[in-house]
Amino acid sequence: MPTPRTFSPIRTGLIGYGLGGLAFHAPLIDAVPELELAAVATSRTDQVHARYPRVAVTTAETLIADPGIALVAISTPNDSHHPLARAALLAGKHVVIDKPFTNTVAEAEELDALAKERGLVLSVFHNRRWDGDFLTVQKLLASGVLGEVVNAELRWDRFRPEVTAAWRDIPEAGSGILADLGPHLIDQALLLFGVPEALGADIAVQRMDARTDDYFEIIFSYGSRRVTLSAGRLFARARPRFSLHGTEASFVKYGLDPQEPMMKAGGKPGEHVEDPALYGVITRGDGSEETVPTPKGDYRAFYSGVAQAITGGGEPPVTAADAILGLRIMDLARQSSREGRRIDL
Repeated sequence: MPTPRTFSPIRTGLIGYGLGGLAFHAPLIDAVPELELAAVATSRTDQVHARYPRVAVTTAETLIADPGIALVAISTPNDSHHPLARAALLAGKHVVIDKPFTNTVAEAEELDALAKERGLVLSVFHNRRWDGDFLTVQKLLASGVLGEVVNAELRWDRFRPEVTAAWRDIPEAGSGILADLGPHLIDQALLLFGVPEALGADIAVQRMDARTDDYFEIIFSYGSRRVTLSAGRLFARARPRFSLHGTEASFVKYGLDPQEPMMKAGGKPGEHVEDPALYGVITRGDGSEETVPTPKGDYRAFYSGVAQAITGGGEPPVTAADAILGLRIMDLARQSSREGRRIDL
């Protein structure tokens, strides 16, 4: 009889165990058979061991220096992404960085060049490509059921009026809502509609005592089509997450993908279920409506793709070039808002 094929999972170290590490990276790495969550660099030892009792808890320096670690995932405040990723690449590690990739295009390009020079996989955690609602929108656009989409809105609203001591609210490089949520919305819009011809942006500080941007609206122009990306922290009643309006029909979808809150609460990837009341609705020109069940999103696909890129070659599921384009667009959005004008791409 042939010997059963066996493989050794890729030993993976996670740096950071805040929301990103706890609710996304750790449970996803742990759930992907091709990977092994071997170590976490954090001061939150008890929290890690409550879920992963056999995982080593260490420092970032020790984790990066560990010759047994092949892949390093970085989920730390934005200003530390570049130095940690650079150190990991120089140590010969493959790297996953949470969004935003880095604080500047120049930093991102340096990491991209370093990874290519050393033949290492470098990817950015744009996990919202695997949201169920986004997968629904992709499918609807491919089907043509909406006709030619002339207006689309991608929004991410929250009600968080308090100004906190978290990095998002501290006025330094990488803070603010554009750096926090902009990468996801921009990435989704680029995948759906491509690079726009021009953009206009309005970025504002709206909460009392806030010192970082907490609202933005960016409008992408594609000929006569307009795609609006917006997020804010003073929306007690959220606007639709997606709304697309075409020459044949409209599609409107409320609510956020349930994977994050499920994993944050300790659930395992794949266990989430969306409330059918949040399913999107197609409305046709004659007034008839059709409910569209949301397929299950699955963030595990990101890490499975990273593992395949490491073991089999080829591109990771999100490339450095994808993320660099998003960073360039965020820079142009800031320029547009600052100068009060539309900018051609």
